Amino acid sequence: MEVLYARCAGLDVHQQTVVACARVASGTTVEQDVRTFGTATGDLLALADWLAAHGCTHVAMESTGVYWKPIWHVLDGHFELILANALQIRSVPGRKTDVNDAMWIADLLAHGLIRGSFVPPAAIHELRDLTRTRKQLVREVSQHTLRIQKVLEDANLKLTSVLSDVMGMSGRAMIEAIIRGEADAERLADLSVGRLKASRPAVVAALQGRVTAHHRFLLQLHLNQIDALEVAVRDVEARLGDALAPFQAAIDRLMTIPAVGRTVARVIVAEIGVDMHRFPTAAHLVSWAGLCPRQAESAGKRLSTRTRPGNPWLKTTLVQVAWVAARTRNTYLRAQFLRLKSRRGPKKAILAVAASILTAAYHILNDGTTYRDLGADYFERRSKDHLTRRLIHRLKELGLTVEVKPAA
Repeated sequence: MEVLYARCAGLDVHQQTVVACARVASGTTVEQDVRTFGTATGDLLALADWLAAHGCTHVAMESTGVYWKPIWHVLDGHFELILANALQIRSVPGRKTDVNDAMWIADLLAHGLIRGSFVPPAAIHELRDLTRTRKQLVREVSQHTLRIQKVLEDANLKLTSVLSDVMGMSGRAMIEAIIRGEADAERLADLSVGRLKASRPAVVAALQGRVTAHHRFLLQLHLNQIDALEVAVRDVEARLGDALAPFQAAIDRLMTIPAVGRTVARVIVAEIGVDMHRFPTAAHLVSWAGLCPRQAESAGKRLSTRTRPGNPWLKTTLVQVAWVAARTRNTYLRAQFLRLKSRRGPKKAILAVAASILTAAYHILNDGTTYRDLGADYFERRSKDHLTRRLIHRLKELGLTVEVKPAA
């Protein structure tokens, strides 16, 4: 097999150690030097000097948790780095050691058998950290809200039945009054703001419970946590606004896609960046995100059409947006959802809509254009003859005779 890189190295990365194998090929002879380094900054600098002394031009490593990132930062700019998916470079079973793993990675790299994973630039990587942190904080706010509802149910306060949002203005005022010791249901009902989804007698009945000091303590505890998390979310959003300033034009173009708001546009930019040259086509990007069926075929039979995990942060966001787009009237995305839902079911249909949104985002970022909707009647215009035959067949099934004539 042809050797593409005569001087390269493979790294087996762990939390405390890095096993490095420098592979140097000269003619028909191959020399492999293996050495173990620590993961402190001084040890990683020594690793860089050791690789440079061997004349290595390319270095490959596995994407092991977050442990590869410090090594990447130290070696970046000095070598051509390749981050490998651990599932794609599994060694032959048996004789599994750290040294063998490093030698195996070096051999695969030398022959060009490692497909590098997408590693964004430093600016995009920082955006990723901020958008992912924001999502985690918002998720924790939701968890504490659910815990508050659990405490209210334990105290037999049925606020979730009479309020659309327990943590809204009315719900928050009632909960704070309950924490202060207010037990009169009429006075608690007077704290409501605006129009509620239930009548006043129902609200009063829902506020008649058995609240103890234990319940008040837990309610105050979760409220404090929610307040602290909301402050953290605002801090992250302020930081995001500054970091996203260079990419604001791309975000504005992405927001022309139906159902894609500012938060979703920020997530898209943070996860895939604005340079689409890393993905040869939109289909490569959709596959990387895990929004298309996998290829698993043997003896002419398809073994599985399940989607791969892909990028969970981007995938979950696009699926949520796809549900909103599927309800947006007079759009191509809604027509696509309804067309596929009848044949393949809602889950596969919503994945197809999410893939269409990501495809549109790819072309918007790659071409510097805005979104142009194909229209809700796109499929009807594309297959007018097929639609005509289907409708005639349906009318015949109903016992009607149809004569078709072109309109004047």
